[in-house]
Amino acid sequence: MSERILILGATSGIARGVAHALARRGHRLLLAARDRDELERLASDLRIRYGTEAGIIVFDVLDEAQHDVLCAALEGDSQALDGVVCAIGYLGDQERAFREADEARRIMRINYEAPALLLNRLAAVFEARGSGWITGIASVAGDRGRQSNFIYGSAKGGFALYLQGLRNRLARHGVQVLTVKPGFVDTAMTWGLPGLFLVADPMKVGEAIVRAREKGRNEIYVPGFWRLIMSIIRSIPEAVFKRLSL
Repeated sequence: MSERILILGATSGIARGVAHALARRGHRLLLAARDRDELERLASDLRIRYGTEAGIIVFDVLDEAQHDVLCAALEGDSQALDGVVCAIGYLGDQERAFREADEARRIMRINYEAPALLLNRLAAVFEARGSGWITGIASVAGDRGRQSNFIYGSAKGGFALYLQGLRNRLARHGVQVLTVKPGFVDTAMTWGLPGLFLVADPMKVGEAIVRAREKGRNEIYVPGFWRLIMSIIRSIPEAVFKRLSL
């Protein structure tokens, strides 16, 4: 059955993979991000390739006034949303963020505060209706603080915890919440970073995310082997871990 789905942060690599997987299934998409040109290119590609509906919304999650506009537009739309994918993210510069409050604040707001505030409003609509689903993209970086990216990791960890609580609240109302924790994925965010390994194809990651949502999963690591990797990393005693350069 065709669903109408909003993808937030639609021009990110993982979101593109999700969009293609959803469009292949014939779902109707609303693509939201800041870059109008990229949105139009993506929407056109999806329409031509899959023959499905793909609208665009130029949207900056940091502007809370735009939250009001987006939610008002969705409430006034005759076609209700069935699901939301939140793929908003910003890796930022760890060293700069450690020294400059503006960069740290931007990382924290984009990866946690702003999307959580928006999802609260969208989740309330699903809760009242008694149906719908939300998929949020967190990160393996949020499973344990590491010196190389602890500011980004703390924000993604907070977002994962938020999604966990949201899932606990909405389950009794018939609303599914899926938390996705990707490892290294071949996207613009990770391009050129040192020390990457086992880098995944974003199209395969997108397909895995959509399949997990269809199966009613609560939390997934993508690719799946990251669950074992992060389990090992979490199990390292703090006395040892603090001496590691990770």
